[in-house]
Amino acid sequence: MADSPSTYEAIGSEGQQRKSTPPAFWRFKIALSTILTIKVILELAVTFGYPNALVDELQGASDSALLMVMVMEGRGQIHPTDISPLLGALEDTGHHGIATEVRAWSLEYLDINPGKEQKPKKSLELSSFGRFKIALSTALREQTIQNLGALFEYPRALMDEIRNAKNSALLMTMHMEERGQIQPADISPLLTALKDLRLHGVASDVEDQFNEHLRITGKMAAFIEELKETCHTLYDKIQPIPYIKEKLYSVDKVFIEVGMEHCDSRGSWKTLSSYRGIFSVAKGTSRIQVIEGEPGYGKSTLALQLVYDWCNEVSDSPFCKPDILIFLNLRQLGGITSIIDAIEQFLLPRDSSVKRLDVEQLLSNRDIRILVIFDAYDEYPDQHIEDTFVTQILKEKMLRHVDVLLTTRSSCIPPACGSRTGCIRLTGFDEGAREQYVRKAVTGDDEEVQRILEQLNTNPILRDICQAPLFSVMYAHVAHEEEEFHNIRSVTGFFEYMIDCFHSHAQNKVSDYKREQLQMFADNHHELDKLAFDSLTGANQQILWDKEVLIKKFGAEFYGLYTDIGILVEEEVINRSRGAKRAQSIQYRTEVHFYHKLFCEWFAACHLAERVTSFQALFRNFCKRVNPYDLQFVYRFACGINPAAAKRIIKLVQKKPDGDKFAVLCALEQEENTEDVLSTLRDLVSRNVYIRENDTRLLQRTTVQLLELASQKEIPVTCLMLDQSIDKFDVTTSCMVLTSGLSLPGVSSVMKLDVTESGNMSEDQCLQVLAFVKECRDMIGVSFDGCVLPVSIPTERIDHSLITRDVKVSCCSDNKVEFNLRSGKLENKTELPDDVCFGSSDTVAEQASTIMQLMVASADKIPVPCLTLGGCIEEFDVTTSSMVLTSGLSLPGVSSVMKLNVTESGNMSEDQCLQVLAFVKECRDMNEVSFSGCVLPVSIPTERIDQSLITRNVKVSCRPNNNVLFNLRSGKLESTTKLPDDVYIESGHTVAERASTIMQLMVASADKIPVTCLTLDQCIDKFDVTTSSMVLTSGLSLPGVSSVMKLKVTESGNMSEDKYLQVLAFVKECRDTNEVSFDGCILPTTIPARRIDTTLIRRNVKVSYTRYGYKMKLELGQWEVDDVDVIRKLCSDGLTVSRDHSVLLQQSTILLLEKSTQQNLPVTCLMLDRCIDKFDVTNSSLVLTSGLSLPGVSSVMKLNVTESGNMSEDKCLDVLAFVKESKDMNEVSFDGCILPTTIPARRIDTTLIRRNVKVSYTRYGYKMKLELGQWEVDDVDVIQKLCSDGLTVSRDHSVLLQQSTILLLEKSTQQNIPVTCLTLDQCIDKFDVTTSSMVFTSGLSLPGVSSVMKLKVTESGIMSEDQCLQVLAFVKECEDMNEVLFDGCVLPVSIPTERIDHSLITRNVKVPCCANNKVEFNLRSGKLESQTDLPDDVCIRSSDTVAEQASTIMQLMVASADKIPISRVSLYGSLSSVDSDGLSLVLHSGLCLPRLSSLQKLWIQTEGGREVTVDEWTGILNYAKQCQLRRLWMKSCLLPWLDNNPNLANTIVDWATGGIYGAYILQSGRWQRQKDDKVLTREAYASLVIGFRGRYSHTKWQKQRRANRE
Repeated sequence: MADSPSTYEAIGSEGQQRKSTPPAFWRFKIALSTILTIKVILELAVTFGYPNALVDELQGASDSALLMVMVMEGRGQIHPTDISPLLGALEDTGHHGIATEVRAWSLEYLDINPGKEQKPKKSLELSSFGRFKIALSTALREQTIQNLGALFEYPRALMDEIRNAKNSALLMTMHMEERGQIQPADISPLLTALKDLRLHGVASDVEDQFNEHLRITGKMAAFIEELKETCHTLYDKIQPIPYIKEKLYSVDKVFIEVGMEHCDSRGSWKTLSSYRGIFSVAKGTSRIQVIEGEPGYGKSTLALQLVYDWCNEVSDSPFCKPDILIFLNLRQLGGITSIIDAIEQFLLPRDSSVKRLDVEQLLSNRDIRILVIFDAYDEYPDQHIEDTFVTQILKEKMLRHVDVLLTTRSSCIPPACGSRTGCIRLTGFDEGAREQYVRKAVTGDDEEVQRILEQLNTNPILRDICQAPLFSVMYAHVAHEEEEFHNIRSVTGFFEYMIDCFHSHAQNKVSDYKREQLQMFADNHHELDKLAFDSLTGANQQILWDKEVLIKKFGAEFYGLYTDIGILVEEEVINRSRGAKRAQSIQYRTEVHFYHKLFCEWFAACHLAERVTSFQALFRNFCKRVNPYDLQFVYRFACGINPAAAKRIIKLVQKKPDGDKFAVLCALEQEENTEDVLSTLRDLVSRNVYIRENDTRLLQRTTVQLLELASQKEIPVTCLMLDQSIDKFDVTTSCMVLTSGLSLPGVSSVMKLDVTESGNMSEDQCLQVLAFVKECRDMIGVSFDGCVLPVSIPTERIDHSLITRDVKVSCCSDNKVEFNLRSGKLENKTELPDDVCFGSSDTVAEQASTIMQLMVASADKIPVPCLTLGGCIEEFDVTTSSMVLTSGLSLPGVSSVMKLNVTESGNMSEDQCLQVLAFVKECRDMNEVSFSGCVLPVSIPTERIDQSLITRNVKVSCRPNNNVLFNLRSGKLESTTKLPDDVYIESGHTVAERASTIMQLMVASADKIPVTCLTLDQCIDKFDVTTSSMVLTSGLSLPGVSSVMKLKVTESGNMSEDKYLQVLAFVKECRDTNEVSFDGCILPTTIPARRIDTTLIRRNVKVSYTRYGYKMKLELGQWEVDDVDVIRKLCSDGLTVSRDHSVLLQQSTILLLEKSTQQNLPVTCLMLDRCIDKFDVTNSSLVLTSGLSLPGVSSVMKLNVTESGNMSEDKCLDVLAFVKESKDMNEVSFDGCILPTTIPARRIDTTLIRRNVKVSYTRYGYKMKLELGQWEVDDVDVIQKLCSDGLTVSRDHSVLLQQSTILLLEKSTQQNIPVTCLTLDQCIDKFDVTTSSMVFTSGLSLPGVSSVMKLKVTESGIMSEDQCLQVLAFVKECEDMNEVLFDGCVLPVSIPTERIDHSLITRNVKVPCCANNKVEFNLRSGKLESQTDLPDDVCIRSSDTVAEQASTIMQLMVASADKIPISRVSLYGSLSSVDSDGLSLVLHSGLCLPRLSSLQKLWIQTEGGREVTVDEWTGILNYAKQCQLRRLWMKSCLLPWLDNNPNLANTIVDWATGGIYGAYILQSGRWQRQKDDKVLTREAYASLVIGFRGRYSHTKWQKQRRANRE
């Protein structure tokens, strides 16, 4: 060694001075690793949301605890100054004892003050350095660790501890970090030591890993810094109210927590106390969270607060923990195709140092914690496109490892998200939040705060409107400036008043003259209205505009006003062209959007309200395209602005699902009780009126107002539905108090009341409802739904007036139970069935009805033969002696039930069984209970079983076949039938059958009854280490069965290494099992011996692989030959390695080939199907595309190589090199690919020539003469077959394929084999007269081929005279060719005869044009000739093939040249563009229709909805003039408006718009409607344009919707 020990001592001491991890923290980590069991580790991993691969690695590690500690450190879940993430996770998973101990250790070892808020230093090096440490531990071998310990002079006791550790490499890594020999910024002491130990390879690998750590850390730090700079500009410029521009707020200065709820696993909404719990409520199961809320509920503000927390590392916020946060406003992402483009365009600065590739690598790194926030999905222009990158992320088809948070309106939730998606709902401001905002952002003066709030509270409608944070904020700021606030009675009135305030604020700053101009702009904003309306009702909502476009549209003064008052907001964004360098391609543009989407909806509503009554078509189109719930405020505002519009809108929305609720909101936007309002009211209350718990307070108050108005006007209300919304009845006010705090007075005109509640209603609650019924004088019935009423109520507590009025009280919608007010008791209206069933799919109402029927039967002592509880048990409540169901309802003991059937899934615990027995005890007449579909515990302590059940002789059986009973006296399961020798658990068995079999096995194990064999047939899910049992696909758990002698496992597909080891873990738990066999699946070829439990080796367990006749040597983890006959049979049938095979199947086949060589078993044929990558000369093996290597196999006799596409010369030689290594191989064939026409002989190994290896080319029937490297004809029959079918050379063919075809043509000439037809498909470049050959576009040359009988030339477009003559020159060189066919192209109408070679005429060569033979070129005359007469109407359709269109065009050209009149030409959807000079019409196929001098009429019908441009229309008119047309028709299109239409004196021009918009004729330069000769004015034309666009956009939408459904 170069250095003495003292040198390393100095290195160590120097490292200790600069070490990054305190020794105390190191001791804490060691202590922590001693307490983490595998169960705790797995639960923490799930809670922290670790990737599946990492969870599997933790589960399979030799020292899982130590690895878990390092991972948690790397991911920032433990830190020298903060371990709160770990403590929180331990509490969430229920490990309170461990959390207490860990907390005590933190006080002992770490500098953490529990009373002081900790803000850990967030280190970018942590996660990257943690990954480096884990990689380092895998590189350290046992001897290396010992040598390093000696070199670093570690104490002997410490080296003994490291040597004896489960994972000595991990422990060594932690000690080197503690002693400073490795640090996040320096590992030079370790590298020096490794080099001095002459471990240069290890040193190089470690250095590479460390450099990668430094690289990741550096680029991530730069990326994060640039992200934070951009994010700062987003959250630091908040405008609470638009016109306040002189003071911008940071989001944390105005942010107030809104009410929030989260959706639990049962679909119920639960209160969420803070936004900090958004991801914690999911406990690691939801990687995507959708935050929904109504307009103005603070979704975007919340998103910016999360961004603020991350940028400023707010310690008590979980959103400071991601390494990278990406905030994207979806409003801006229209047309953006990747998240990388979005980041580059909107988040990175102009001079960014971060490259695109760096961003891609960071986003794909699964070890980096990434949070992506998508804001305003409801404003995303591409939300209706299926495969945007946003949709792919939400569906978890890309970036599955990132956390995603998406904000959107409740009406616009993405239709399909991934399985790990949670939902959060914003519920708005309560009174406390409103006051907190006023104090925080408006004024700190107590008196002023009270004035603002009191003014709000005196107007109940305004108070409810201000539940929406946006409205509350706007009110607070305006009320602070205005002494008296306008009397607001609707949302429309509120918004209108707000906008008036904005304009007043602007007008107060200018002169009188300017004030008048501004007022004019405030009153007249029709262009802005139309812009907003068009943007919201287009195919894709696009609410971003270019600044210059708007200035040009509105004028600078109008635009300036609306940007000054803040209704329109400017935003500077980057406009970067694709594919160019960032510095060269960046341009900035100013985009404009509304301050909030609600303002856009307001102006759109102004446009709708103004036109809804006069433009009926406009309104119909709008209603068809726009869902009311997507843009509810457009409808509501329009109702408030124009009462005449309200009636029409309300009638429409009532037809929508759940439209009544929306109709109520629209109705109350009208502030005057006109007859129209009362008519609408009658219509609304003629159906059910709802007040629901989750309705907004504004909606509830609106509904109460609606009911009061109906009562005042004596309008009957059919039914009032109170859905989970009752709090109590207030006797002092005779009102029902709702859960929202509102009071509902008795409504005299309500006919019926329907009360929906959950759970069991008490006597007092029922009486409160009846007290409210008493106040509703016309009410004749009340119905309870979803709840259980008491079986009886004392009659003296029931008001006698209800009995006098004959009020009926029904229970549940099925009317099976009724409450009799006279008797004060529940009564059954139908008889109970013999088997009363409760199912998990039953509705709450159905369960409530059944419970009440049972209660009546019990009270009346009516026997019930059987009661079935199917998957609906939650728990037994000892306080009420009733069974609580999963629906939340309680089922009391039913004394008259004779038998109980319990159907559950999974394994029932001892406590769950005892809870069922406790319920049985309450059912006094019950003598039998049966369990199905679940596994009972094998025994229960007798002291826990109630003695009364034994006294009653209750029988406990297990269905379906009663093979197992539970003996209550002994407290044990007992088997009633003997198990067969071979016990099967199959995928086809029912859950109940599997459960019965498992319990029989458990009894056999407990009683030590031998089980010869247990077969698990395609039913294994995983092995649960926490319960030491095998979890089946049915969800049941099979514990280890000690008495099983042999285990058979049958699976399909690939079995992973982890699943294989899980089976062995189960075998370990079956103590008497000495053999396990696998069949039907592909197993790993080797298993790391360190992962195999030594217990199995000591027990000498035999592991066999039936498929290949192998057995595993557990000490080595390798397969050995067990059955030679099986291998011989497989080899004789031939073996295949395919690209479609999994890696495991390829490994198995390679292993089988190796075994065949060892056993000298010949392999008939080996097929390599599209799986060859290259030949590795260093290892003399063939590398497959999967990365596996196939060494030369001497036992293979023949090799068949199947590839697709072109096989290069090098790849062919790679195959031959493999053949050389396979010594007994004497034949190799190639198929499915294009081989080189020759291979240089010098590159072919002479060994193959000496071995006389046969190389054949199946496709063309060739064999290779290896001495020359050339192909020879091997099978003349194959070549004859190919030639008889015809040959093709295409531009789409590769050079190799073209070479092969040319070679085949040469062989056919040599062998005198005729070629029926040669097709040249768009591949001709020119004819080379010097070589008398045809030159292709690929550069290859084809000489004349005498054996070709017919030539077919396929080209596109119009062929010139020279091109035609070049083809004929090639035909001349092909002596036997008698026909040449041109297809898909248009030939010249004539060629001078002197340019045509006379030998072709002598040979009588025919030149047909197009396959339909309608046109032929006569070589004698040099002219095109039509073979058929033209029809009266010549049609060219878009559906015609190019060849058909070309044939038709040539027929027309011939007719025009011969001056034959052409009656009419019709273009049906085939016109693409027009030559502006009018010389030709360009078709979609690329062909051109030239000027036809004999054409009389032209009909042009465009594809539906086509808008013809000015240039196109001018070109069509010029074409008509050039052809001297008598008539021109234009159909199903929109022609442009020309102030001066040309006057075509000799041509009549007809224009049919399609649909109801009329047909017009052009006369004297003006359009006149045909039905009444009315001249089309510019104003009428504008209305026509609106109707036309609306009709065709809706038609396109319908077609798209129909296509989506199909």
